[in-house]
Amino acid sequence: MPAGVAPVSDFELERYLGEWYEIARLDHSFERGLDQVTAEYALRDDGGVSVVNRGYSAAEGEWQTARGKAYPVEDENTAYLKVSFFGPFYGSYVVFELDRQGYQYAFVSGPDTSYLWLLARTPHPDPQVIERFKQQSAALGFDTSKLIFVDHKPLPGAPPAREQ
Repeated sequence: MPAGVAPVSDFELERYLGEWYEIARLDHSFERGLDQVTAEYALRDDGGVSVVNRGYSAAEGEWQTARGKAYPVEDENTAYLKVSFFGPFYGSYVVFELDRQGYQYAFVSGPDTSYLWLLARTPHPDPQVIERFKQQSAALGFDTSKLIFVDHKPLPGAPPAREQ
């Protein structure tokens, strides 16, 4: 994980499960051009977490879905997981800030400062959460001037995500 980034302790994986809206991210080819991005986390039979990421590509006129799996790296009470969408290859998934009362937002890093996400339970979180995300992330060395803010307005002609 990036220098200075520390995973949340006293993490409750069961409370983290369910649907999250991607509010902001740094650009990567696997999400380029996608809006209405969500992540759905559910327990797997083997103790891991199934991951289903969805986003709408207006350029292609269709929903794109990526399915993966994740497992705790240290223990299930530390918000540090390894996630894979491509066979045996895993990457870091580190929740470094979390709304501990209601699990309503999460600041997430990957293995280095080129991977960063703000997730929330609602597509329109409190602007103070977004500002805190930008400030805290910048202080940790992330280039927040390159953040992409995800559009969650339904797009004309786009089929509902759940039809996929």
